[in-house]
Amino acid sequence: MHNPENERIKRDYFFYMKEARRLGEHSIDCAAAALAKFEHYTKYRDFKRFHIQQAIGFKRKLSEQISERTGDRLSRGTIFSALNALRAFFQWLSTQPGYRSHLSSADAEYFALSDKEARVAKATAERPVPTIDQILHVLQSMPTATDVELRNRAVIAFTLLTGARDGAIASLKLKHVDVAESKVVQDAREVRTKFSKTFTTWFFPVGDDVRQIVVCWLEYLTTEKLFGPLDPLLPTTEVVQDQYHLFQTGGLSRAHWSNATSDGWDNDKGVTCRRPR
Repeated sequence: MHNPENERIKRDYFFYMKEARRLGEHSIDCAAAALAKFEHYTKYRDFKRFHIQQAIGFKRKLSEQISERTGDRLSRGTIFSALNALRAFFQWLSTQPGYRSHLSSADAEYFALSDKEARVAKATAERPVPTIDQILHVLQSMPTATDVELRNRAVIAFTLLTGARDGAIASLKLKHVDVAESKVVQDAREVRTKFSKTFTTWFFPVGDDVRQIVVCWLEYLTTEKLFGPLDPLLPTTEVVQDQYHLFQTGGLSRAHWSNATSDGWDNDKGVTCRRPR
C-alpha cells in the first residue's frame, strides 16, 4: 500500500538529499525507513494533510514499539534517529510548492524529543568486545584448507592488525596495503572511509603471528591467484552451479565485499602459509 503523491515528493526529497546535501546511501535509507514507518502509522495519509497530533502520536508509538531483533523496546538512539529524519523531511517539505500552504517549519518541531530524552539518546555506552587473547585463539582455530577459509582467517587477522572499519576493509585493494612500511593507505577516492577522509594508518603491535597471516594472505593472492594491485584485498566468495544446477561455493571472485563478515573457525597448527588442497 502507498500514496502516489507521497511517493513522488519522497523521490524528490531523496534526490535533494543525494545531490544537494551530498548525503550517502545510508542516510537516505534511514530517511526512507523512517518515512515508511510514519506513513504506515498514518495509514498513508497525504503529507498535505499532516497534523501535529500525528507527530505526537507517532512519537508515543515508537516509544512503545518492540524491536524484532532484541525483543526489547526500541532504544532511545533508534527513536532519536527516526524522529530526526522525519523532522528534517517535514522542514524541507514546508518549503516545497504545493505544501507551503499546508505546512510550516514549526510543524516539524513536534517530532523533536525533550532535551532530557535527546541527551539519553546521544549517550554512548561501551560494548563488550573480545580480548586479543580470545581473537588469537580464534585465529589459531580457523581452518585453512581452502582459499575461502584462508580469506576468512585473513579478515580477522587484518582487522586486528589494522583496527580499520569494516566498510573500509571491505573496499580495500591490494595496493592500499604496504607491508614493508607496516601501513594502510585509506584513500577516500577508492576506500569507504568515515566522512570520506583520506588518511594513513599503521599496523598495531599485536604479535608477529597476526602479521604473518596477513603477509601469507597477500603472498597467496599475488603468487597463487595472480591478483594485481587493483584487485580486492578480501574478495567475495564466488557462487557457481553444480551439475544438478544447485548453488555452491566456487572459490574466490575478483569483486569487493559490500560488507565485512567472518565465518569459519578451526586451525590448531599455528600460523603457516598453507596452500589450499
